Amino acid sequence: MKDVEGGNHERQGTLWSATAHIVAAVIGSGALALAWSVAQLGWMVGPVVLFGFSCVTYYTSTLLANCYRFPDPINGTINRSYIDAVRSYLGPRKVFFCGCAQYVNLWGTLVGYTITASTSMIAVKRASCFHRHGHGARCDASGSMYMVVFGVFQLILSQFPSLENITCLSVVAVATAFGYSFISLGLCIGKWVSHGDFRGTLAGATDGSSGHKAFNVLLSLGNMAFSYTFADILIEIQDTLKSPPPENKTMKKATFYGIGLTTIFYLSLGCTGYAAFGNDAPGNILAGSGFYEPFWLVDIANICVVVHLIGAYQVYAQPIFFRFENYIASQWPEAKFIHTTYYVRVPFAEAGSLSFTLSKLVLRTIFIMFTTLVAMLLPFFNAVLGLIGALGFWPLSVYFPVGMHIAQKKISRGAPKWFLLQGLSFLCLLISLAASIGSVADIVRNLKVAAPFKTVY
Repeated sequence: MKDVEGGNHERQGTLWSATAHIVAAVIGSGALALAWSVAQLGWMVGPVVLFGFSCVTYYTSTLLANCYRFPDPINGTINRSYIDAVRSYLGPRKVFFCGCAQYVNLWGTLVGYTITASTSMIAVKRASCFHRHGHGARCDASGSMYMVVFGVFQLILSQFPSLENITCLSVVAVATAFGYSFISLGLCIGKWVSHGDFRGTLAGATDGSSGHKAFNVLLSLGNMAFSYTFADILIEIQDTLKSPPPENKTMKKATFYGIGLTTIFYLSLGCTGYAAFGNDAPGNILAGSGFYEPFWLVDIANICVVVHLIGAYQVYAQPIFFRFENYIASQWPEAKFIHTTYYVRVPFAEAGSLSFTLSKLVLRTIFIMFTTLVAMLLPFFNAVLGLIGALGFWPLSVYFPVGMHIAQKKISRGAPKWFLLQGLSFLCLLISLAASIGSVADIVRNLKVAAPFKTVY
């Protein structure tokens, strides 16, 4: 029987479908930076911090799962989005801050995806070049051209009204995400076995000055935070679950399984990569000096990264399009430029035709061009991922879930649990601020030696 409580919205999801959604949402391009992140912290601290992020993410996710309904987590009114939950529990004044944090994080992810895709495209070209001419050959390539190519793909896909029109692309994106993640793990294991040494140190990488080391440590915290981010879509995943049993109970189990599986994989990839490369672990395990051979397998992994990001980009872009276009449509209800719909027949579209308005065509094109331009100005993989993770981790994964839990349980100010929850939130705020400082410092340092639009890898 279809669960359509609250309107025509069908909810047929199960524990296993929710677990799959969580794993697919969490495992992504952030996994490519884990070996480098562990290398900055060392064997003593790196795995512990990575595991610590998973524990915090799991705990606050269980708090957020209880906020799907208001005011009672089992029988209350359904909140279908993160912002709806914040509005119900914390009031309209917090909605603006939540919206800014959520949509800045979404847009920042698009910039990061553009950079990552271009890095993987370049890695394919470099791997083939090194295979033909030797590892000592000069195989430089400019990232700007590949960012433009990636942007052109997004210009085309962005004209589809919603993700439902390109469902097959989302399925392929999930499959390729698992593909390059497990290839990366396999390559790290192979390299570790080949040299037989357990590389790395207890304190981590020590190259450069103490200040440089400190900034890299902070940057690694941002990368780890980015690799666990999924709070901004948790409510949406929960909204797919059928009831009974209560959605929050199913979601808590799914979160435990999803975060647990992801943590096992992350620890395996981060620690195996560090054991394989030691303190010289590359920022992107599939690019730079990570792997040269077998070049065809490295190429397959990087192609999987590109295909995954082509689809994942739209997953994060479509909510921005939806919110902004609804706003301008409500402001100018009579404007033909905004409301007149045109149709173009498209063979592979599920509906048989593509519908669009001139406003969507123009505004989405401008948005993607601007995003691509920013990526071309800041083509620094680790720094951008770290900044995105730092900006999104505290407000979305900790501050709002903790605040909504306090409001839901009516925990009085000054109570022991109130102090514990606020202490957790404050600690995570400090981590986010520190990671932001490290990321911004790395961006500034790279900008001093990089020419805009001429960055060479």
